[in-house]
Amino acid sequence: MKKKLLAFLFSTIPFLTFAQEKGLDQKIDEAFGSATGWFVDFIFYQIPFTDTISIYWVLFPLILGALYFTVYFNFINFKGFFTSINIVRGKYDDLEGREDHKVEIQKSKFTDEDDNPDTIRVEGHEGEVSHFQALTAALSATVGLGNIAGVAIAVSVGGAGATFWMIVAGFLGMASKFVECTLGVKYRDIEADGTVYGGPMYYLTKGLKNKTLGKVLAVLFAIFVVGGSFGGGNMFQVNQAFQLVQNITGGSASFLAGKGWLFGLVMAFLVGIVIIGGIKKIAKVTDKIVPFMVAIYVAASLYVIFFNYNMIGDAFVQIFNGAFSPEGIAGGAIGVMIQGFRRAAFSNEAGIGSASIAHSAVKTKYAASEGMVALLEPFIDTVVVCTMTALVLIITGNVTAENASLNDAQAILLTSGAFESAISWFPYVLTIAVVLFAFSSMISWSYYGFQGWSYLFGRSKKMEYAYKVIFCVFVVIGAAASLGSVIGFSDAMVFAMMVPNMIGLILLAPKVKQELKRYMNAIKTGAEETSNA
Repeated sequence: MKKKLLAFLFSTIPFLTFAQEKGLDQKIDEAFGSATGWFVDFIFYQIPFTDTISIYWVLFPLILGALYFTVYFNFINFKGFFTSINIVRGKYDDLEGREDHKVEIQKSKFTDEDDNPDTIRVEGHEGEVSHFQALTAALSATVGLGNIAGVAIAVSVGGAGATFWMIVAGFLGMASKFVECTLGVKYRDIEADGTVYGGPMYYLTKGLKNKTLGKVLAVLFAIFVVGGSFGGGNMFQVNQAFQLVQNITGGSASFLAGKGWLFGLVMAFLVGIVIIGGIKKIAKVTDKIVPFMVAIYVAASLYVIFFNYNMIGDAFVQIFNGAFSPEGIAGGAIGVMIQGFRRAAFSNEAGIGSASIAHSAVKTKYAASEGMVALLEPFIDTVVVCTMTALVLIITGNVTAENASLNDAQAILLTSGAFESAISWFPYVLTIAVVLFAFSSMISWSYYGFQGWSYLFGRSKKMEYAYKVIFCVFVVIGAAASLGSVIGFSDAMVFAMMVPNMIGLILLAPKVKQELKRYMNAIKTGAEETSNA
């Protein structure tokens, strides 16, 4: 299969070269944009509040939903933080009943009328990955270009104060991640060979009492996640990575100029090798790449921050003052809040539903245990990594209104320049990090898209390989072409996932509360048995 995949990718080279020379990609982009512009405009419609303030409507359900879950689950995002860390560390592994963490629950515990018969049917099988691997697989799809480029744009538009609201939104998003990932495990399907199929498609179909509504919402989500995997989770990632590599190697004079297809072909080959192996192979890669990337990035950020230690106090003053009483920022405090919330929501994807697909593959018999692990994700992605980026930009003096109009590729260079002011060689390291961020995001999104694809078209090997080949072809196209409208449409599909997902999360929140109570009782009972031993 890998040989066939490689041969197919090479066969696309003549077409891509011709497309670049003839401007075919621009023509496709224009035609696609005119056909799908209405959908993009709808998803990213901004509600005008004043002459200077407009708010994306998609932010309302994301932020208000996160606030609702925070209160409904008694501030689980704060009270459950250290429990979550202990779960990742393996402190409660003995609760699974055996060392290899088989999902093995007595059916007698699930005979109440509220239980899902499909859940009973799959008990006794194993999951596919550990808590830590599920966390890194999901993190690899969210920690990436948004943390580097998106934060630069947010603080340029909203000022230093946007950082404060970004952190607030990150903490709130932890509750949304907890809910969706608990449901992902509770309602997953597990095949006889142990392969896991999970995510919003399954908890919408199985969990909602109105089966017609659940089916419609699940199909919509599946369509959106497939589209999002090809664009925002694929083409955008490789396109931005190529632009940065080209810039670091000489810009328009680079030996890579006009050879995006070559960069895309290499990335597609590497992605193909990983994704053919499924979630186990993906998790084995991400659990090595993600901690390494985050550690390198955070270490460099801390170096820049402490290199300018005398400016740290002033940076925090700017953040807090700017959050409530900004000066010279369009829209005032509300505008700053919106920028912070927008970047956090666009970065950690809490409430979108994508992460629950990766987390559903975990080896556990307690659904809430993985929900607890998942709530760490927005904390790492937004509260830690995004805040580090913002502090570097503020301290190095790169928060200026002139930078507010930057696109993502230019914003990456702005962040790169901020690091370079303290670490002259770091732009090269950042380039490698961006490529790795893009690579890990692509392999995780390939899994998300495949889960939606298999829900729509079946779980046969033929359908599986069809999706994975198409995905790899889009990697090459994304690096070679200028398909702004296609990527814009795909980004809209990513946020459209929020609509069916949030409906399901609100309606199924009581089920999550039952799972949380069950797991916390198991921890309490285990602790008592240990103390009595």
